[in-house]
Amino acid sequence: MTETGADYIKQNSMPEDEINQNSDSTLGERPAVPRWGPQHAGAKELASQYTAGKRLQETICVIGTSILMVVNGILLLKHFQLEDWKVVLIAAILGILTADFLSGLVHWGADTWGSVELPVIGKGFIRPFREHHIDPTSITRHDFIETNGDNFAVILLPLAYMAYKFFTYPEEVIRQNYNWEMYMFLLTIFVSLTNQFHKWSHTYFGLPRWITFLQDCHIILPRKHHRIHHVAPHETYFCITTGWLNYPLEAMRFWPALENIIETLTGFKPRDDDLKWAKKS
Repeated sequence: MTETGADYIKQNSMPEDEINQNSDSTLGERPAVPRWGPQHAGAKELASQYTAGKRLQETICVIGTSILMVVNGILLLKHFQLEDWKVVLIAAILGILTADFLSGLVHWGADTWGSVELPVIGKGFIRPFREHHIDPTSITRHDFIETNGDNFAVILLPLAYMAYKFFTYPEEVIRQNYNWEMYMFLLTIFVSLTNQFHKWSHTYFGLPRWITFLQDCHIILPRKHHRIHHVAPHETYFCITTGWLNYPLEAMRFWPALENIIETLTGFKPRDDDLKWAKKS
């Protein structure tokens, strides 16, 4: 990225390293109406829609999924053989690439389409995406359950099915499917970590050195890299596990192509609901 590009991103995204300020350091004063942050009218309304029922669902999913992770991890180790180390390495690489792509697909879908007013999924699933664009650092104020509850919910059933197979399938079938099960297990692990990586990409203070080292090496989602997504209208760099696939997908114009197809077929405008919340004052 050119220096001009980096300056543009810094001046047109929330200055997160200044803790929810609403003016860039180069401008010297705040606008009358916050452009973003917890004082934004839309952010306040969206934050108030986080319910006790949603919290309970997230808590159950985090606990249940965590137990299944431990159970499946132990069972995979039980059936591990020394020659399987190559399988683990390949499964890890494919798993993290798949998780990165899926994070982009879900992120793009929830950012671009749908409405908070939709039954069930609106307030339960789309609401956090709308809040995040007008108050990006809200995620840094969320605890582990609120940050990761939805991702743990997504992988609950696949992990339950995996455990069922381990307990009911004969040994020879388990060995025959071991490569696939290892890939699926590592994929679920990376999916479960995705929103934590995302949270760290918005955390400019107090991160342990080992996390910032992983970010600097672009092993997990870096802060400067993800900031590109937070320049309105939030139409690029959707992958948030590692961000590795953002470069090739951007070069292919993958997301605009999908948006053009959907808009042509349905007539719906991308990011229409997102813009509505951003304009609240």
